[in-house]
Amino acid sequence: MRLYGRNCVTERVKNNPKSIRKILLEATADIAGLEHAIKSRHIPIERISKQEFNKKSQDIPSQGVIAEVSDFEYFYLEDILALEKLPVILFLDSLNDPQNLGSILRTAACFGGFAIVLPKHDSVDVTEAVLRVAQGGENYVPVVKAVNLAIAIEKAKKKGFWIAGAVVGGGQDITKTALNFPLGIVIGSEHKGIRPGLMSHLDFNLTLPMEGAGLSFNAATATALFCYEAVRQRQ
Repeated sequence: MRLYGRNCVTERVKNNPKSIRKILLEATADIAGLEHAIKSRHIPIERISKQEFNKKSQDIPSQGVIAEVSDFEYFYLEDILALEKLPVILFLDSLNDPQNLGSILRTAACFGGFAIVLPKHDSVDVTEAVLRVAQGGENYVPVVKAVNLAIAIEKAKKKGFWIAGAVVGGGQDITKTALNFPLGIVIGSEHKGIRPGLMSHLDFNLTLPMEGAGLSFNAATATALFCYEAVRQRQ
């Protein structure tokens, strides 16, 4: 895998340098501060010509910096549930847009105290495209890949988690609902919402108050708003 751009590479250098195999720098790139951090962690650096760099970047904005890294490492749900300070878990049901997953990762990292669970099938993985949007957020948010999302939800419930479903309408107004912690929030796919088979595993549903046009937020925006309210109440 590759990381493109200074923000992505800087966060990886700071938080997970062992995952970096090599860093490619465009010959004229001025990254004095980052280069010092790279060398202090003994990460191999290769400066290459602008022409060669452009071939490797394939027109992806990279600010003269590319990191070749190991494949993304997923966590086990059992490790998340064993943490002393339990995170809010975002169960992402059949999310297929890498832009949305990357944005959710970045949002969860900014707020802090979140973990993400993805189903193994019919879901986007953590890819290079996702990491470009996450801008280093993947270093702060554990991501689990579950074979069966319903089973993962039930495991969390056995550990005392309350599971809420994010629905467009018909749920409790999240701004007027006291959230129970530990908390899990199920976010449905961009087009179909939460699958009917998961609805029976939810403790309650939550809806965002919307008095404007009869539209709906996309998955990433809705998740950001639900995360904000969870953080506000947790504090």
